[in-house]
Amino acid sequence: MKKVLAIFCLILSVVSQAQVTDYQKIIDSISQKKWDSTGVDLDSLSNPKIVDIKRIKKDSIKLNNNLVIVPGGEEAGPITPSTILTLPTLKRWFIFGQNSLVFNQSSFANWYAGGNNNIGVIGKANYNIVYKKNKHYLDNNIQLGYGFVSSTGQSTRKTDDYINVMTNYGYELAQHYYLSTGFQFLSQFTAGYNYSNTPDPVYDDRISRFMAPGYLNLGIGVSYNPNENFQVILRPANGKFTFVLDKKLQVAGNYGLERDGQSMRAELGAMVNILYKIKLFKDATFVNQVNFFTNYLEHSERVDINYSGSLNLKFNKYITTVVTLDMMYDHDQIQKLQRKQTLGIGITYNLGYKMERDSNTGVIKPFL
Repeated sequence: MKKVLAIFCLILSVVSQAQVTDYQKIIDSISQKKWDSTGVDLDSLSNPKIVDIKRIKKDSIKLNNNLVIVPGGEEAGPITPSTILTLPTLKRWFIFGQNSLVFNQSSFANWYAGGNNNIGVIGKANYNIVYKKNKHYLDNNIQLGYGFVSSTGQSTRKTDDYINVMTNYGYELAQHYYLSTGFQFLSQFTAGYNYSNTPDPVYDDRISRFMAPGYLNLGIGVSYNPNENFQVILRPANGKFTFVLDKKLQVAGNYGLERDGQSMRAELGAMVNILYKIKLFKDATFVNQVNFFTNYLEHSERVDINYSGSLNLKFNKYITTVVTLDMMYDHDQIQKLQRKQTLGIGITYNLGYKMERDSNTGVIKPFL
């Protein structure tokens, strides 16, 4: 009985070993086929082929609708040709808008030091709409601002009011040099008053209003723009037109008018515009812009000077402080320096496309 049992166990062991071997062969065959299909052919590395990858000068992303993200687009300040023309895509629209709203309010009740209840609001909008193809570009900039303050016992008073529309066409002549031609329109929304002379003015006390004055500059020349922080525009042929369309204000001497009843004054001369942006630190930018104009036809030694400075301090995505200083000297208007200064802390909201890089992964994320 023991011999029979031993023979049975030996036969069972041989049969099972044969089955395991067959199964192992099948498994090995499958594994080999998978390796052959996915494995790297090491012999092919002895003769590598280099694929040419187009180099991109700056980080950018092209969207399907031809809108692109401009590096640094979220920063305050004018867009220069260098920023646009260094982008790699052949055809693009760039749209960016910055809107800000500033509130200030004071209220007093039984306050020994005294005071007057007041509330003030200033709203500003700044939009860039740019088209670029090959060496051509068209830059449109719209700047609007209006503000007022209302105090107990006083009429509502205007604190800021301007319309500034600029269009500029450019063509790249050589590295950093561009043909430049375009126009600029300046005016205001509502009537202005001299509150020192008329503390409680009526409409007949106005000293200005829309298109009284209004300014139009047209010119052609060249510009030098080595980077996005510096630009010089020289227009040796530039027309400056001053409009006063309010008959009450068409008085000789007002806004450079030469005679009573004159509605427009034309000047032909040369214009130089210089832009210089300084990044003080990460969230602080100081933008300087100065404009010079001299009249060929009369008193060319009298140079009109217009300076605008803007200090932008960004606390976070929405809270921004803006300090502006505007100074102007125009001998034909008044032989004194004109100055305007504003300080605002409020909400800033950006519309359009801009660029944001993930600090952890380095991936650029576009968002609207």
